[in-house]
Amino acid sequence: MIVQLKGNVRFPITLDPTVWIFDDRKIVLDDAFKIQEWDENDPDFLRRKAEIFEEVYLSKSNKPPTQKTVATYRKDDVLNHSYVMPLKDFVLNAEANQDAKRALLHRANDSVAISYEQLLESVALFAVNGKPLVEDGPIHLIFGDGSNKDEAITNVQSIEIL
Repeated sequence: MIVQLKGNVRFPITLDPTVWIFDDRKIVLDDAFKIQEWDENDPDFLRRKAEIFEEVYLSKSNKPPTQKTVATYRKDDVLNHSYVMPLKDFVLNAEANQDAKRALLHRANDSVAISYEQLLESVALFAVNGKPLVEDGPIHLIFGDGSNKDEAITNVQSIEIL
């Protein structure tokens, strides 16, 4: 199933969460929010923050990056984890107009409104135990701070920037 990113954007984008399993940007759900639980006085905290900054902001490699995933792909390992994908790259590539303030998450029977900033920092749950979300997917939206991790916005079928 695909997800449309549309609305007040220069380039509407079609997202296919079923291929994200091969994308190096995916994050294991259990690890996605751990960085916020670290003690800022821990020496590993700054090192990990620097690594994340380099991965997200300084990496000029191919997008989507897939080389590491192709080289280390192991079926058994993939089937043991649930995965999220940061949405920031996709939203920025769509080039929202300067007056974009909100996003509507269209679901099967209703829509949920969030701020544009929340969308930028959100992640999309796209696989549970290595399998795509079929019944209540194609994606679940989880805020970047993990505040709705246990009650994610489910059944997100399209995202409209307003």
